[in-house]
Amino acid sequence: MEESSRATVIRQLHNAKCSSGKSYNQIAQETGLTNVYVAQLLRRQAQLKPDTVPKLRSALPQLTDDHIQQMMRPPMRSYDPCLIQEPTVYRLNEAVMHFGESIKEIINEEFGDGIMSAIDFYCSVDKVQGVDGKDRVVITFDGKYLPYTEQKVEHMASKQPMQES
Repeated sequence: MEESSRATVIRQLHNAKCSSGKSYNQIAQETGLTNVYVAQLLRRQAQLKPDTVPKLRSALPQLTDDHIQQMMRPPMRSYDPCLIQEPTVYRLNEAVMHFGESIKEIINEEFGDGIMSAIDFYCSVDKVQGVDGKDRVVITFDGKYLPYTEQKVEHMASKQPMQES
């Protein structure tokens, strides 16, 4: 899909959300998805699964059959490199970069040599009230732990003798 038609679809999906008058949290509650995943669906950064279609149609009745078909296709996951200039995105990046080494050390200490998956991954944004009574942002990254593997030749499928059928 070319960039201009992708942008058109995203705009149409956001128009459907706006005309519903619902927040991401409300749509998330109605669909059983996280609020961030709902936003990812409407930005064409996640793929709509068949089991979720009826729930999303109910939550956003303005979605057309074409919208649903578009959303069910594997997305072209990407981002605009200029996005880093947006203050919220910049601060998120800054926070991850600032705390990243410490987070990595704790992951390694608790789990071993590995990483957090960004594919088997859940993310949500919540609003809570701090002890001082002021609003606070809580961002939850919930990713599967993926250990690095020792690369043994004997485990490489490409190095195994060909199997005869």
